[in-house]
Amino acid sequence: MDFRDTIGVLDKKGGVKRMYPKSVDGVLFKARNAFGLTLVAFLFAAPFVQINGQQALLFNILERKFVIFGQIFFPQDFYIFALAMLTFLVFIILFTVVFGRVFCGWACPQTVFLELIFRRIEFWIEGDANAQRRLNEGDWTTEKIWKKTLKHTIFWIVSFSIANIFLAYLVGTAELQKLVTHSPLDSPTLFVSLLIFTGAFYYVFAHFRELVCIIVCPYGRLQSVLLDNKSIVVAYDFVRGEPRGKMNKNEPASTPPKGDCIACGLCVQVCPTGIDIRNGTQLECINCTACIDACDEVMVKIGRPKKLIRYDSIEGITQKKPLRFTARIAAYSTVLVLLLGLLTYFLLSRKEVEMTVFRTQGLLFQQPDSLTISNLYNLEIVNKTNEKLDLVLKVKDGTVKMVSQDTRISVIGQGTVKTSFFILIQKKDIHSYKTKLKIEAYDANGKLITDAETSFASP
Repeated sequence: MDFRDTIGVLDKKGGVKRMYPKSVDGVLFKARNAFGLTLVAFLFAAPFVQINGQQALLFNILERKFVIFGQIFFPQDFYIFALAMLTFLVFIILFTVVFGRVFCGWACPQTVFLELIFRRIEFWIEGDANAQRRLNEGDWTTEKIWKKTLKHTIFWIVSFSIANIFLAYLVGTAELQKLVTHSPLDSPTLFVSLLIFTGAFYYVFAHFRELVCIIVCPYGRLQSVLLDNKSIVVAYDFVRGEPRGKMNKNEPASTPPKGDCIACGLCVQVCPTGIDIRNGTQLECINCTACIDACDEVMVKIGRPKKLIRYDSIEGITQKKPLRFTARIAAYSTVLVLLLGLLTYFLLSRKEVEMTVFRTQGLLFQQPDSLTISNLYNLEIVNKTNEKLDLVLKVKDGTVKMVSQDTRISVIGQGTVKTSFFILIQKKDIHSYKTKLKIEAYDANGKLITDAETSFASP
C-alpha cells in the first residue's frame, strides 16, 4: 500500500521526477486524438465566427460584456450565469458519479494540449521515451543542443498561438487584430498580457505538465467523495489478472495457474502520471486510457482476451454487474433536470431590452397645480441588441414628462442610458396613496419593446 502514500511524479526526497511515458497507438488513443483535435479546432475557430453580427464566444470581463453563440449578456444577466455555473457543477458531479474522471482524459484542455500536441512534438523531435531519457541524461552535444532548441522554439510558438486565442476570447478579435497589425506600443497593456499568457502556457506545458492535474486541479481529490463501487472508471480486472506472472511454456502442469496479467509493466510505462493502474483507482489517474490500449496490445500478442484493463466498475469486476440506475444517480439527475428547466425558462424569458424604473429617493410627490400629482423617477435602459433604439415612454391614466427636452430616449446598440422623468396623474384618477403603475417603452413604429413596474405616491 506504499503507493497510497506517494505520488508517481515525485521521488523519495520529494523532488519532481520527469515523466517519460511511452507512446501508444491503440483504438482508444485514435478516438481520443480525433475528439481532442476537434475540440482544439473549435477553440481556435470560435472567436472568428460571427453570429448575429457578434463574435460567437466572448468573455470580456473588463467591459462586463459576454457573448455566447451570438447572444449578448450583460451584468443584469448575472443570475443566468450563476445558474448556468451551478448547472454545470451538478452535471460534472453526476458525470463523475457515473463515469469517473473521463472528462480529464478526453476533454480537459490541459490533457488535450499536453498529450495530443506538446507530447507529440516531443516524440517527433526527441524520439520515444527511452530516447528522451538518454538525451536528457546525456552530455550537451550538438545533437542535444539543436533538438532542445528546436523543441522549445516550437513549444513557445504554440504557446504564443494559444495565448493569442485566449486573448481573443477576453478582449475580442477586433482588439487582437489591432495588436497584430499595429505596433505593440499602441497597446502596451494588451501586449504585456500576451507575453504573460504566453509564458504561463509555455511553463505549464513544457515544464509543470502533470503536476497541474495532481497538485493544482482539485477535481482529482473530488473522486474520493464522488466515486463508489458502481462508478465506471479505468480499472484493472484483478479477478481475471491475478496472480500475476511471466509466461513460461516449460512450467510443469502441477504449477498453480496464473492470471492473465504477465507483469510486463507496459501499463505503468505508458501512464503520463507514473501510476500502476493495477493498484486500483488513484488520485493521479486522469482516465486517459493509455493503459487500456497498451494492455490490449499485449493480450493480442499472447492470445488472451482484450480488456484486462477497461472501463468498468468494482462491482462489474467482482460481481459482473452492469451499470445500474441507482438512487444516487436518480437524485443527481432530478436536480440536474430541474436546474436545466429553470435555466431554459430564464433564457427564453430573457429580454433583449431591459428597463429599470424606481422613484427618486428622498422625494414623495409634488403638486404642480391643484388638479395634478407628480412623481420623479430614475430610469435605466439596457439595449442588448445591435440596433439603435428610439423609445417613447407611456403610462396608462397618466402623462410622462422627460426631465430633458427630448421626448424620445435614444439607446445605441449594446448601450445603456440613464435619465429621469416625471409621471403626472390627475387627482380624480388616484384612489390610493400608493398606486402600482406599468411603464411601457415603444419604438418609432409603435411596437412595445419592454416594460417595467413601479409605484406612484400620492396624498
